[in-house]
Amino acid sequence: MANATDKAQSDLHMRLRRIEGQIRGIINMLENGKSCEDVVTQILAARAGMESVAAEVLRCHVVDAMSSRPPDEAREAVLRAITLLAKV
Repeated sequence: MANATDKAQSDLHMRLRRIEGQIRGIINMLENGKSCEDVVTQILAARAGMESVAAEVLRCHVVDAMSSRPPDEAREAVLRAITLLAKV
């Protein structure tokens, strides 16, 4: 993220490290034969975390576009972000 604040960058790194730990936990759960319900619950939690990170990255992109680009470019960047958000 080009112009994200240091705090936002640090927060995203922390969230991604947490998700990384969840993924390692899922791998261990599978290796240890944990129940399908427990594994899927953790998969859903990791996915929700990734969706949250994606939304924050897009939010920072939109804020940056709105504050630093000419109106036509900003509009295009926001429209692309909306399209991406619909995929999340």
